[in-house]
Amino acid sequence: MPAEAHAIQRSTRQSPYKMRLVIDEIRGKTVNDALAYLAFSKKHAAKQIEKTLRSAVANAEHASRENNTSLDVDALYISRAVVNEGPKLKRFMPAAMGRATPIQKRTSHVEISIAEKVAKVKKAPQAPKVAKVEKAAKPAAGRKR
Repeated sequence: MPAEAHAIQRSTRQSPYKMRLVIDEIRGKTVNDALAYLAFSKKHAAKQIEKTLRSAVANAEHASRENNTSLDVDALYISRAVVNEGPKLKRFMPAAMGRATPIQKRTSHVEISIAEKVAKVKKAPQAPKVAKVEKAAKPAAGRKR
């Protein structure tokens, strides 16, 4: 059974739209490739996503130790990465003529699941099969082109 683990970070103070720009880049990649991408990204969301990804890897290592199974960290890949909308912080900002305009400070929930890739076993090569050669169709008699 391949090892699976997940981590969730709730109420991150970053809008889901901005977080999704980064999470779309790492979805489906290996953990090492994703961490390398996040380490050099200029986006603030990359730091939050990196924390969640490292937590998921730690959860996978902990689960493998608990179950007394082996785990190859280099074989882990991101099987599911989602950013959902969290609760909005509602604030007001002063506007012209004594009015107040509402501001919504958006938050995000980051969910990352990782799994271990299973190496496919290659079968031994078999002798090539010989296909039957069909006779070519003869042109119809009596017709000239």
